Amino acid sequence: MADDSDQEKNLRLMARWRQTGRVLVEALPYILKYDQKTIVVKYGGNAMTGGGTDDFSQDIVLMKQTGIDPVVVHGGGPQIDAMLKKLDIHSRFIDGLRVTDEAAVEVVEMVLTGSINKHIVTAINAAGGRAVGLSGKDGNMVVARKLALTRTDSVTGKTTVEDLGFVGEPASVNPEVLYTMMKSEIIPVIAPIGVGPKGETYNINADTVAGAVAGAVKAERLVLLTDVEGVLDKDKKLIPHLTVAEARDLIANGTISGGMIPKIRTAIEAVEAGVRAAVILDGRIPHVLLLELFTEHGAGTLITAG
Repeated sequence: MADDSDQEKNLRLMARWRQTGRVLVEALPYILKYDQKTIVVKYGGNAMTGGGTDDFSQDIVLMKQTGIDPVVVHGGGPQIDAMLKKLDIHSRFIDGLRVTDEAAVEVVEMVLTGSINKHIVTAINAAGGRAVGLSGKDGNMVVARKLALTRTDSVTGKTTVEDLGFVGEPASVNPEVLYTMMKSEIIPVIAPIGVGPKGETYNINADTVAGAVAGAVKAERLVLLTDVEGVLDKDKKLIPHLTVAEARDLIANGTISGGMIPKIRTAIEAVEAGVRAAVILDGRIPHVLLLELFTEHGAGTLITAG
C-alpha cells in the first residue's frame, strides 16, 4: 500500500511540474515581447482594500526581473476619506472630484506620500524588489495647474465654473528622474501630488497622473487596476477590447457611465499620447498583472488606437 501511495504522490508531483512547464512556455513569448519596455501601473486605493498588496508586489518584482521597467502610480481615496473623518475635516465631491481646501490638501499629501506610498514601497522591497517612493513634486516631475471644472445646467443651459480648491491637473511631466531610477534597477512608486508654478501643492486624480506619466515615457502599456473587472456592455458582460472610437461611442450612448468615464478618458488620452495600449483590470484578482501580461487570454478591457 505504501508503494501505491508513493507512486500516486509522485504522479501528482509530476503533473504539477508539467503544468508549471506549460505555464512557462506560454509566458515566454510575452516575456520577450515586453523586454526593455516600460509599463505604467496605476494601483487604486479601492484595489488595495482587497488585501492583495502582496500579490501585487510579487507581480511588480517579477515584471522587473523579466526585463520590464514597471512604474507604479497609486491612489488612496478610501484611506484619505478615513483620515479626514478621523480628523473631523469635512470633504465633499463635485462630479467625482474631491473639493480640497488648505486643511484637506495637507491631509491628502500626508496620507498619499506618507502611509500609502511607504506601505507599497515596503511591500515591493519585501518581495525582493528595489522600490523608491516619490511624489510628483520630486524633481518637478509633475508640474500642475489648478483644475477648472465647468458645469452646464441641463435646464437653463447656464455654465458655471466650480472652485475645487487645491485640485490640479498635469501641465507637464518631466520624466528624467524616472529614467534615472529605471536605469539603476529601481522601481519608482509615485504619489499623485503635483507642484504648482509658485510651489503650491495640488491633489491630482491618480488615473490622470498615471496616464500623463505613461504618455511622457511613451510606455508600452498603461494598466489601471481598480475594483471592477473592466468595461461592461448593457448586458453587464465584460468587453475585452475597445478601440478609441468605440470607447467614445460607449460614453456617448451611456453604456460607459459614472466612475468608469474618467478611467476610459485617461486611457484614450494615453493612447493618443503614444502609449501602445491601455487596459482596465480588477486589482482584487490574485496576480492579475501576470495574467494580463503573460498569458494568451489576458484580463479586463484593452483599449487601443484601432
